[in-house]
Amino acid sequence: MGNNKEIINKKLEDLSKSKFRSSFKLRKYMIDYINNIGMNKIKDHAYDFIKERLAGANPVNDGKQTPMKGHPVFIAQHACACCCRNCLEKWHHIPKGRELTNNEINYVVALLLEWIIREYKNNN
Repeated sequence: MGNNKEIINKKLEDLSKSKFRSSFKLRKYMIDYINNIGMNKIKDHAYDFIKERLAGANPVNDGKQTPMKGHPVFIAQHACACCCRNCLEKWHHIPKGRELTNNEINYVVALLLEWIIREYKNNN
């Protein structure tokens, strides 16, 4: 495949073909939130959420740890199938039962940010 940008573009294309994954959208209050705090802070939040809720070998409440509303990163996690370790394994071939590597964390965050940026642009 090639560079990370190509991989992310291909993955977002694949995810867009899923009726469930493509049903997630940023809502107005999320756009307003991004406008208020900026994309760099959203990136910080994405790293925090992934490290705290997803990166461990056996995350607490796996499968239920990502809310379906409230923060742009949470919506992106569902849209990008990065919400739990089952979805990470199914969609991204990242095995369950071991901690995510730094490269995997960086990939997940880059994917989430690209989805958020595209959604943001479509709503402005």
